[in-house]
Amino acid sequence: MGDITTSDGVTIHYEEQGAGPPLVLIHGWGFSGRFFTRNLDALAEHARVITVDLRGHGDSGKPRHGYRVSRLAKDLSELLEALDLREVTVLGWSLGCPVIWSYLELFGSHRLARAVHVQQAPRQYYAPDWKHAHATCYDEPSLAALQTQLTCDPPAFDEDQTGTVFAGEPTSQERELLLAEMAKSPAYARNALMADHTRHDWRDLLPTIRLPSLVLVARRDQVFPWQGPAWVGQAIPGARTVFFEHSGHALFFDEPEKFHHTVTGFLTDSGNDTGVRA
Repeated sequence: MGDITTSDGVTIHYEEQGAGPPLVLIHGWGFSGRFFTRNLDALAEHARVITVDLRGHGDSGKPRHGYRVSRLAKDLSELLEALDLREVTVLGWSLGCPVIWSYLELFGSHRLARAVHVQQAPRQYYAPDWKHAHATCYDEPSLAALQTQLTCDPPAFDEDQTGTVFAGEPTSQERELLLAEMAKSPAYARNALMADHTRHDWRDLLPTIRLPSLVLVARRDQVFPWQGPAWVGQAIPGARTVFFEHSGHALFFDEPEKFHHTVTGFLTDSGNDTGVRA
């Protein structure tokens, strides 16, 4: 494990294990790198696996500034530079996907070899031409309600989150770990970041992506209707889409063996195996 300091003075924590091609895992909003606890050992048999705690999360710094997707993309860039990682596969889950998309928009494919996009729609709000909105944060009033709930009772909010992101039940030990990780992220950080994240619309960017891409979609997600994340696979040229029929939002947690097989296969196929697969 280790830390880097960003150009604006924030500590970003990361942990790594394994050897081989670098695989950087980027967690979702309010969580941390430890949400990949069921996956690290299996992935580390095939890659140098690096989990990062985004600013305001986990063991990274909790400043009062910088809670924009673009700044998170800059943090990712500075991590790759500090560790001198090359030919990286970046895997983003939920919020982690917009971090990758913003990185590609700002820095191109510098230091990247391929990308895995896990269960995130390109737009969270409803619009006349977009019906696959986030279940609970789909317009400005619902954003305000979410921020109020989180501010008033973070433990209750986190309990509710654990009830919605998994299709199955974590063990009591896993549940204790994950709730402890969520408690590390203060409400002010999460609220500011969600205010930026949830207003973005990435539909115009996705067709410009030329990085070999794998898109993972959960059929039983309570956060997004599956059609939103599946749209990502349709929009990115040559992307391969794989559906997880028995998973909720955290599909890597619900179907870990399928996740490991799919991701490690993508790491070794040079990104040329395209097309939709069930």
